[in-house]
Amino acid sequence: MKDNDIKRLLYTHLLCVFSIILSVFIPSFFLENFSILETHLTWLCICSGFVTAVNLVLYFVVKPNASYKRSSLSHKVTRFLKCCIYFLMSCFTFHIIFVLYGAPLIELVLETFLFAVILSTFTTIPCLCLLGPNLKAWLRVFSRNGVTSIWENSLQITTISSFVGAWLGALPIPLDWERPWQVWPISCTLGATFGYVAGLVTSPLWIYWKRKQLTYKSN
Repeated sequence: MKDNDIKRLLYTHLLCVFSIILSVFIPSFFLENFSILETHLTWLCICSGFVTAVNLVLYFVVKPNASYKRSSLSHKVTRFLKCCIYFLMSCFTFHIIFVLYGAPLIELVLETFLFAVILSTFTTIPCLCLLGPNLKAWLRVFSRNGVTSIWENSLQITTISSFVGAWLGALPIPLDWERPWQVWPISCTLGATFGYVAGLVTSPLWIYWKRKQLTYKSN
């Protein structure tokens, strides 16, 4: 494992973190009374757009999937449409899971769906960029000893940390603290965001720390 690959991974992750920071500060120059808490749904849309755009740009610039062969235009269009369908399916699946876990069924539908969108942005979008619409590759990466590169290793960490952050963010909601950030789904989205950022920062450091022990089989 080359240190240059780990550095490249770290730089791309820091740019993803920077995109979240930009989603907090840039809109305040153009939108009146913009804040994460007061205009939470607006921020969710902006943050999702920023993170998605940065992930797509980094994918085409860095090209972590070097083995991916060139294909025809029709294949690229089909691949793009499949990615869009996978993302929408991910959003609706997360939405249903949130409802099954206690989210309002009829009330706050938009809030629940946008929470599903932001969580899909943190988890599904990186999977689509790195692995494409290939469920077998997804299952391989998230199975034990299934990764074949540091990029897939970091994908494991950031995805799991996003889910854990979202779950931890739900814990304060039933408590009677009467804080504005306890309103559904603010604490969950903030928890998912912090979990995603923590995964972005820690995964390159963890891979660097374990670089001598980590071995990857060719796919």
